[in-house]
Amino acid sequence: MREPLPADMFDELCPSSLNPIRFGDKWAGLIIRCLEQGPRRYSELRVPLSRVTPKVLTQSLRALERDGLVKRTVYAEATRHVEYELTPLGRSMLEPIAFACAWVEEHWDELLEARESNTLAR
Repeated sequence: MREPLPADMFDELCPSSLNPIRFGDKWAGLIIRCLEQGPRRYSELRVPLSRVTPKVLTQSLRALERDGLVKRTVYAEATRHVEYELTPLGRSMLEPIAFACAWVEEHWDELLEARESNTLAR
């Protein structure tokens, strides 16, 4: 049995929310991080990605699958289920994503300050 994904994996103060570097759509990088440790069911992905609507999560997963980063497997057992996992191409995204996350952590205060000052200026 695999370890469940933590619900607060991407909480409100997660550096990913300030990351100006995008990988695919807004949620693609987070989905890729969720799949880092192996295949996951849709319901498992929903736990740390609770801010993403089901419709948008499905669209993001389809886009990642279309681009060859995620593989979708349907298991036609007694209880039919679907799992998503990273392809080798998707796995190759982990290093650039980790680099981007490290950059955000290093520049966290500057990013917050810029966001706040630009929000107040409006």
